[in-house]
Amino acid sequence: MTKLSPTINAMTVDVEDFFQVSAFDKVISPDNWQDYQPRVADNTYRLMDLFDKHQVKSTFFVLGWVAERFPELIKDIHARGHEIASHGYAHRRATEQTQQVFHQDVSRSKDHLEQLIGEAILGYRAPSFSISYNNQWAFETLVELGFKYSSSTYPVKHDLYGTPDWPRFAYRRPENITEIPIPTLKILGRQMAIGGGGYFRLYPYGLSRSLIKRYLNAEKQPYSFYFHPWEIDPEQPRVAGASWKSNFRHYINLNKTFGKLEQLLVDFNWSTMKDVYGVS
Repeated sequence: MTKLSPTINAMTVDVEDFFQVSAFDKVISPDNWQDYQPRVADNTYRLMDLFDKHQVKSTFFVLGWVAERFPELIKDIHARGHEIASHGYAHRRATEQTQQVFHQDVSRSKDHLEQLIGEAILGYRAPSFSISYNNQWAFETLVELGFKYSSSTYPVKHDLYGTPDWPRFAYRRPENITEIPIPTLKILGRQMAIGGGGYFRLYPYGLSRSLIKRYLNAEKQPYSFYFHPWEIDPEQPRVAGASWKSNFRHYINLNKTFGKLEQLLVDFNWSTMKDVYGVS
């Protein structure tokens, strides 16, 4: 089938489980994660099978907590030709950590992932895109730890994250690391979130496809897409005690994501972060 654009874009997966997301951090502490039955491995294998079907390679930003409990999963992701990158260890927002704690969290994840796959980890993504105005020291820490790129900023206004006046496209930071922001589209002078995740579940697929095409045609830049294994899992347990907004964000259209994702793989060209952005 003819693709809608010849541009090769970056497919990315943030490998974390349903009980680890920021939307539920007020009702589920990391101390209680052991109380939940993990579903991340099964969902990730289902995604890899879908990627194999469409001959797509992706970057998997893996949570260190997940890697310690499912080492064979991480080895299998790597064996299938995908890129392994770091999502930190404990899914704590970087804005809520000191520089020392951030260093410990990211270093623990990176070291463990490298031991599992036997090669250097080049990329990092902060939970909830939480590198922002007041913790730019995080880039210094990433360089110190040997990372070559980050995808930790989202140039939109949002109640949990956002750096709307920062660059919208991949750029070299003063700290000597490449930052790859989540994509936005300028419409009527405002930046619209089009990078994936909850927005992809919320929008009808035709709208998402149209916005991606518009981005590619207008900006002449590769597009990067992100989502999570739990987003293809409508059978996941419902978490009690969360706010209406958190429940809406987390559970909206879970039953439609897999089909929409498959159509996305059909309509556009995809590869890993390191290959699309030439990071080595």
